[in-house]
Amino acid sequence: MTTSPALLIAGHGTRDEGGAEALRALVRVLGERHPDVPVAGGFFGAPSSPLPLGDAVDGLVERGATRLAVIPLLLAPTGPVPEALPAALERAAERHPGLGYACGAELGPHPKVLDVLERRLDEALGSGARRPEDRARTTVLLVGRGAADPYANAEVARAARLLWEGRGFAGVETAFVSQAAPDVPTGLDRCLALAAGARGPSRIVVLPYFLFPGEQLERLHMQAEGWAAAHPGAEVFGAEAIGPAAEVAAVVMERYRATVAGDPLLSGAPCGDRAAAEDARETDGAPRRGAPLSTDAGER
Repeated sequence: MTTSPALLIAGHGTRDEGGAEALRALVRVLGERHPDVPVAGGFFGAPSSPLPLGDAVDGLVERGATRLAVIPLLLAPTGPVPEALPAALERAAERHPGLGYACGAELGPHPKVLDVLERRLDEALGSGARRPEDRARTTVLLVGRGAADPYANAEVARAARLLWEGRGFAGVETAFVSQAAPDVPTGLDRCLALAAGARGPSRIVVLPYFLFPGEQLERLHMQAEGWAAAHPGAEVFGAEAIGPAAEVAAVVMERYRATVAGDPLLSGAPCGDRAAAEDARETDGAPRRGAPLSTDAGER
């Protein structure tokens, strides 16, 4: 039987040790659940990251990997990702002649990711958060990092719409920490205006659309706390980042299997491609560097 291609999880731009530890935790979860698949993870786009992507590649090669299925650990592609990830993989492959790799799609607003977001909301609100009357007076501000790429920002708006559908919240607004409008204070102003029409005392939950903690999450908390201090009549709750939840691990493995199995929507998609499976059909299907991936792991 052909050995399964290794799973390389590629995060973007994290210099924070908390974010690095969260990725290590995700790798551990996947390793425990899928012992037949070698797995490692690291960050690209941040030269001083405590968990470099190149080190992850080196470690997988030392364990005997000759082919990598690379899954971008992204909720939406941002900034230089379409160029930075292929460049990082090329540099790593130059150190290991014959190493083959293919990229799958980023996570995006997958239903399982939305389930984790909903759980983070409930955790922030505490007991009784799922009662219809509690949901009806809750407005959510989903906050993305923000990017110069409008398509990346549009993915946050898409996630907000999907989170709102059928969950009973008064509304789900969007905001961004930097580089895009509306900013967090403006988003909170919108939530306050929307909440004015709700029955009973209203409340706002600031929900980070971030996978892991880090500098951007700290900035978000500071911005939200500053706005709340200036609006003492508003009830504002802060939620945590998505984190290395079991659902995230399941989506990563789903992307891995689709990449290895040669799913026509995913195979050959450029690393860091904009959006997920919906846009992958528009790529040219050019082969990645090195040997093609085996399909037998995708049947497990």
